[in-house]
Amino acid sequence: MEKIEKVWFEDDKIFIETNENKKYSIPLEVFPTLKDASAKERDNFYIWDDAQSIRWEYLDEDIHISSFFKEYKLNPQNPVAKLFNDFPQLNVAEVANMIGIHKNLLAQYIYGVKTPSDNMMQNIKDTLHLIGRRLLAIQ
Repeated sequence: MEKIEKVWFEDDKIFIETNENKKYSIPLEVFPTLKDASAKERDNFYIWDDAQSIRWEYLDEDIHISSFFKEYKLNPQNPVAKLFNDFPQLNVAEVANMIGIHKNLLAQYIYGVKTPSDNMMQNIKDTLHLIGRRLLAIQ
């Protein structure tokens, strides 16, 4: 069984090396909490679960070794990314809260890691329209 022996960050990716001398990486966009973390916060982890997982206690983030075996295709030109790129002043956490989803899920939609369902895309648009209407109502 492969076990995690080494963890490091480089070029907006997280890397691991295993006991079988294999190296794997994942773009940080897959784990928005790590992407938004400082280098010091990222380096504050420990390997546990019989060397199958990485834990960042302060960030409340865990990554299992199986996550490194998946293929991630990012789509940074997706419709959700366009909405947020056009309005960088939008606070992702607050918009996610208004929608009723976790900020990491919204961030994964923005980075193109995940694709929202048609219903979720409509919820995102409706929330942004609500923000616009509230701005227009300011006297």
